[in-house]
Amino acid sequence: MKILDGSELASYIKERQAKQVRGLRQAYDTFPKLAIIVANDSPVIDTYIRLKEQYGDDILVDVEVHKVTVDEAIARIESLNQDESVHGIIVQLPVSDESLTDQLLDSVLPQKDVDGLGSRATLDPATPMAINWLLSGYNVDLEQKRIVIVGAGRLVGAPLARLWLDSGYDVTVVAEPTDNLAQILLDADVIVSATGQPGLIASDMLHPNAVVVDAGTATEGGKIVGDIAADVRERHDLVITPEKGGVGPLTVCALFDNVIRAARDSKQQRDDQAQT
Repeated sequence: MKILDGSELASYIKERQAKQVRGLRQAYDTFPKLAIIVANDSPVIDTYIRLKEQYGDDILVDVEVHKVTVDEAIARIESLNQDESVHGIIVQLPVSDESLTDQLLDSVLPQKDVDGLGSRATLDPATPMAINWLLSGYNVDLEQKRIVIVGAGRLVGAPLARLWLDSGYDVTVVAEPTDNLAQILLDADVIVSATGQPGLIASDMLHPNAVVVDAGTATEGGKIVGDIAADVRERHDLVITPEKGGVGPLTVCALFDNVIRAARDSKQQRDDQAQT
């Protein structure tokens, strides 16, 4: 079994980002800042927030957490949109009223939408970017491969499918539960699963040497788990993400890469305006 270790790659990316941030702070008096809107009370969300806060501390990006009710969220986002010291804004999903998700995401200015989830986003979505980094980092070539994406959610499946289809790859998306999932997966060379259904993909659904990226997240027994069943990890003929440290660490890296890019673009825009 070959492990797609996102944590190992993330350490190199973090080192590069720390240098970029120091350059922005020291040479250009620009202090990258991320604002996180939290409109839900969840221990899992709190865990994700702490990871982002720690990562920001490590590379000297300021992270502000705004815990609000879902009714207060739009006004807070609009205020942050106007705050020139804030370069990136994300809405931590899910929010308590999921019917408002689109409205909240689209209220973030495109140039500050560092999760890349709004309909006008100009920056790449963080998790698909992370999956690309992970596969590229381990020399997984997607050309001429049969790719299956299980799940078509907003965070992973839908944007990843758009990205790969635009690149001309052979992509099948399984958006809804189906009785023939095993047959579909047995024909796949590369599988990305992001359904949040623990144990959905079992060993007998995968052919030898398949590349398996588990991007699903759910809670089971008080811990975060993915979509891959335990028997899959008993095999030695797969290329697969680990139980922990696969896509997740690189998703955080990708998010902060967008924050740094947004801060740099903001500085350039101010310079251009000053010259006109």
